[in-house]
Amino acid sequence: MRLIALNKPFGTICQFSPHETRQSLADWVKVPGVYPAGRLDSDSEGLLLLTDDGALQARIAEPRRKLVKRYWAQVEGAPDTAALAALERGVDLGDFVTQPCRAKIIAAPANLWPRNPPIRYRAAIPTTWVEIAISEGKNRQVRRMTAAVGYPTLRLVRVAIGALDIFSLGLAPGESTEVSSSAPWQNTPKKHK
Repeated sequence: MRLIALNKPFGTICQFSPHETRQSLADWVKVPGVYPAGRLDSDSEGLLLLTDDGALQARIAEPRRKLVKRYWAQVEGAPDTAALAALERGVDLGDFVTQPCRAKIIAAPANLWPRNPPIRYRAAIPTTWVEIAISEGKNRQVRRMTAAVGYPTLRLVRVAIGALDIFSLGLAPGESTEVSSSAPWQNTPKKHK
């Protein structure tokens, strides 16, 4: 059983098959027979887990398992306490209501790599970083949540899945490492380039 942690770069699609205009996971992960446990849309960056074990893939990705995924979202504007409270209570997105989560404003992350291309900069509109921790993971959920409370996401980085944290793994964008397949995933990683 193998479990690979990848720092998925911006613009990469979560599939191994080639794409006409975007990079795929095959451009970054050369380990045969592994598949993503969950997804990140192409505009999102950060921690993605891949495994060759279907049961482990389900344990990581299924919302009923309550495995917390932590995101840093750079949003347009400055969310107030009412917006954060709405995120934490659960947001009606039309097709479903999100489960309660944790949301808090954080300082601009000093340890975050630059995005290529950078987000658009508009001097008249401030941006704020919000940390959101959810146990779901529906399509574009965090982006839809922040937009629903009035603060569209400009940049989204998944920084942790369960006890695995992208920074403690020391992964730059495009790097991967093999990790233990048993929680809380605290082994000595072997980096892949």
